Amino acid sequence: MSKVAPVTIVNVGYRSTNYWVVSAGVSRLLVDIGWPGSLGTMRANLKRMGVPLREIRYALATHYHIDHAGLAEELKREGVPLLVLDVQVDAIPIMQTWTKPADNYVAITGGGNVIISFEQSRQLLSQIGIAGEILHTPGHTDHCVSLLLDDGSVFTGDLPPEAHAFNNPVALATWRRLRERGASRVYPGHGPTRSIYETPDEQPPA
Repeated sequence: MSKVAPVTIVNVGYRSTNYWVVSAGVSRLLVDIGWPGSLGTMRANLKRMGVPLREIRYALATHYHIDHAGLAEELKREGVPLLVLDVQVDAIPIMQTWTKPADNYVAITGGGNVIISFEQSRQLLSQIGIAGEILHTPGHTDHCVSLLLDDGSVFTGDLPPEAHAFNNPVALATWRRLRERGASRVYPGHGPTRSIYETPDEQPPA
């Protein structure tokens, strides 16, 4: 098992969507993957934040919508394998039906995809020096996943914030589960980071 290095997190996002690079030394994971046809922008943002593209070991989409996974095949062609949870496999071809020719979307092929179960996620992450796991976190779509690090950082994609999910029992149950698993700091797909404890009377567990 690889030695776990201190984790750093940088945002290389654009066009109102956050794309998070989680790094343990020079071993990196990209969480959410970019708009289609935007490889130049992604490259520029990675360079600006000091992240060599060649050091990204995997790209993980929290879900297969065009703003979160549209660049997946283009990044695969640059040598970045696509990490896919087994619950996400059927969603990949559906995403293409929502695209238009003007989007310049390159369809995701099966080559270069690393398909794992949630149970396998901790071991795979440990191999690149990252302590954490990938969890099934429905509430936006049924195939949504989140990366939860052991330090409490959680990357939730488009999981609706609790304040806006009063009529979404699936999302509320997901947030409860994330708290139970130790999540404390939310890195969303859109908007700023925030504490998972959103109201003054909520306190982290002792």
